[in-house]
Amino acid sequence: MKVCRIVLVFVLVALLSPVLTAGGSGYFQQGKVLESLVFESKILDWDVKYSIYLPADYDISTRRYPVVYLLHGATDDETSWVQFGEVNATADRAIAVREIPPMIIVMPDAKMTRYINDYEGKDRYEDMLITEFIPYIDKTYRTRTKKEYRGISGLSMGGYGALIMAMRHPEMFTACAAYSSGTRTDEEVLNMSKERYERSFSKMYGPTASGEPGLTEHYKKYSPLHQVRTLPEETLKSVRWYLDCGDDDFLYRGNSALHVEFSNRKIPHEYRVRDGGHSWIYWRTGIKDGLKFIGQDFNR
Repeated sequence: MKVCRIVLVFVLVALLSPVLTAGGSGYFQQGKVLESLVFESKILDWDVKYSIYLPADYDISTRRYPVVYLLHGATDDETSWVQFGEVNATADRAIAVREIPPMIIVMPDAKMTRYINDYEGKDRYEDMLITEFIPYIDKTYRTRTKKEYRGISGLSMGGYGALIMAMRHPEMFTACAAYSSGTRTDEEVLNMSKERYERSFSKMYGPTASGEPGLTEHYKKYSPLHQVRTLPEETLKSVRWYLDCGDDDFLYRGNSALHVEFSNRKIPHEYRVRDGGHSWIYWRTGIKDGLKFIGQDFNR
């Protein structure tokens, strides 16, 4: 009888092993990751790929889930947060020990759009995300569609995108967690070399009259620093903010300045400076705290 019980245990482990992952306190269920799915946009002239994390009980329940939109950085794509950030493993562990509530995580590809509408209106990524993609996700998956159950996060270019989306569309997101966001001070933009400005900024934000590096009106519309300075206080306070940037990150100036601007206007926010630079090691070890921060609003 003892032998039979031992054999039965091994059989059960073998059967369950595809959906269980070893954790610090035993085994827990794995969520499902679907990579590089395709959304056909009518606004953009290219199809948008996205990856999605579904919590472990998604296929065996009828419940609806809160959603976090997780944005990648420059030169990366919709697979990066799973391939390099291991966000699915982080979410599995955190959900299992109830550090975060079960949630859907959506990771769209944005190429090098910076998640905004370019100044000529030719590449309208912001419009696509807000008016097409989010409604598509809400229709396709069992999401909770109210603002209080939707958050946004990202790293570098994606951290910038998360800030801009939440600032320009506060009715859509309850919380924003921005990592190493590509936020630059006005001084950094003005001191850019002409070559870099033309390559990175003027094509997106429009050229200045002189052709030299400058602050165009389109740039100000999409500058997190300018947004914090000019948006109504009640608008900024309608979203919960989390900023995280390493002490060795080359983007520390803009992120530090953003913390100062939030503080000057007495806008509640969390600001983290950890040991590290602009790397996946930094983001991989920090994403859980951002998900926990956003998830506070999901637990009612």
